[in-house]
Amino acid sequence: MQKLIVLTGPTAVGKSKLSIELAKRIGGEIISADSMQVYKYMNIGTDKIRKEEMGGVSHHLIDFLEPTEDFNVFLFQKLVKDAIKDIASRGKVPIIVGGTGFYIQAVLYDIDFTETDENDSYRKELEERADKGEGHELFEELRSVDPASCEIIHENNVKRVIRALEYFHKTGKPISEHNEEQHNRTSPYDFRYFVLTDERKTLYSRIDKRVDKMIEDGLVDEVKGLEKYHIPENATSMQSLGYREIIGYLKGEYDLERAIYLIKLNTRHFAKRQLTWFRREKDVIWIDKNEFGHDDELILKEMIRIYEQRDL
Repeated sequence: MQKLIVLTGPTAVGKSKLSIELAKRIGGEIISADSMQVYKYMNIGTDKIRKEEMGGVSHHLIDFLEPTEDFNVFLFQKLVKDAIKDIASRGKVPIIVGGTGFYIQAVLYDIDFTETDENDSYRKELEERADKGEGHELFEELRSVDPASCEIIHENNVKRVIRALEYFHKTGKPISEHNEEQHNRTSPYDFRYFVLTDERKTLYSRIDKRVDKMIEDGLVDEVKGLEKYHIPENATSMQSLGYREIIGYLKGEYDLERAIYLIKLNTRHFAKRQLTWFRREKDVIWIDKNEFGHDDELILKEMIRIYEQRDL
């Protein structure tokens, strides 16, 4: 059975740095599980790792899609399976790193996303309503039939809201129930699923500092620069944290101070939703940075110890 490591956790907890050191020590390569770092030209707002920060470790699924292109869990699942085979064929260990829990689950349990039928008329109807500005109404409709999904899907993630409503419309069953059933499948991988976490106060402080640095590094100019690509406002890439708030500022809906406040607030909410997701996952190994005195060396040793235990 193919060995696999997952290193995940809330945004800004410090996954990237740790994953690179882990990959160096066990002979691994990194597969990004970040649904926004796939996009070209979106570097600052996604906190995309730079070549010089990779420490010579190969990274997959980063910086390869145009911002006008759609990226979803089906495509992610296929590309990750291909990357795992490629990495393993070279005798390396695949390490999935990132905070998109739904995407990670899709790979670990080989979730079946087969549509119930080909009729997409209801989806088109919902998309038209979303285009007319009824996103909030759609989210509330989902809450009335599938409150569990609303805990992990953000209101602004219109595509996932629509998919969940469409699934309920076609099957009469909440998609959260379907996902739970799929989740109980046996994994085709021999994996270790690490969730890195920290106390809330420290995590929120890291989020605030990261957002301030993004502004300093030129996030506003990065968003302005995307205008030449004529990306539709409802494109997947434009739903990314940081980008949608700066777009609001550039459109004159509020000032920059308000935009920065919103990015920080929404990122905190996102981190909370991520932790909610991971708490519901099975087979996870929690790594609380506080318990290790925030010492990366101790954390690495513990992760490697757990990873190597499988051979005993």
